[in-house]
Amino acid sequence: MPKMKTHRGTAKRVRVTGSGKLMRAKAYRSHILTKKTQKRKRNMRHETVIAKSDEKVLKRSLGLR
Repeated sequence: MPKMKTHRGTAKRVRVTGSGKLMRAKAYRSHILTKKTQKRKRNMRHETVIAKSDEKVLKRSLGLR
């Protein structure tokens, strides 16, 4: 059986932590920033953990178990 290929689009968007959790960047940070508060924009800089329900599909597309 051939090796699983990594889905490159997913690999560029998702990071795996040492404990195996998946991290992603927050959305709504690209444009129309004038109406968003400074606090809201600052909080969008940080990564967040991917939802448990999405983990199985994303790990498969990354070639993980």
